[in-house]
Amino acid sequence: MADFSLEREQLELGYRSICGVDEVGRGALFGPVVAGAVILDPENLDNRIRDSKRLSPRRRRELAVWIYANAPAWSIGWCDNEDIDRVNILEATRIAMKRAVSGLQIPPDYVLIDGMEPDFMPVRGAGILHGDDRSLSVAAASIIAKVYRDELIVRMSRWFPQYELDSNKGYPSARHVRALEEHGATLFHRRTFRTVKWQLRKG
Repeated sequence: MADFSLEREQLELGYRSICGVDEVGRGALFGPVVAGAVILDPENLDNRIRDSKRLSPRRRRELAVWIYANAPAWSIGWCDNEDIDRVNILEATRIAMKRAVSGLQIPPDYVLIDGMEPDFMPVRGAGILHGDDRSLSVAAASIIAKVYRDELIVRMSRWFPQYELDSNKGYPSARHVRALEEHGATLFHRRTFRTVKWQLRKG
């Protein structure tokens, strides 16, 4: 379960603003990849925070509201489907993360990134395997990123009901893939992703 021990190690080394970074939407066929960045207050932590995938939608929203109200700094960055198709999903994820970190109200002096080395960041840091299960800051970042992206995709689903985006959030569910077969891709689908490319070829 996520705790604050990784952050405290860096605080003891003299860093003062430890930022957790995580992304959601890398494996989706539709919509942007979204990154969250959060700096938590070491004196005001909520131990209910954990990897967003382990939380119900209701609890994620509750904790996102807590983070918005209590974290000294938080930010969202994203990269849309056109940019993903232009530069590839890995580079788009890095861009989204850099945008999230650059948007923080307090500049961080150290970043903890879930599963990715921070060599593309302008500050020092560490890549943490399963970071959203180990670090409260990374888990908090995963929560605000997922809440933001899920709510965005649900709003977009009103214009594209045939893809059932409100339930699959743009990921390749069987019904989403079947809708691609029947209706083709929208302007917001990632056309370089294998499943979408295959359906476009068939069309």
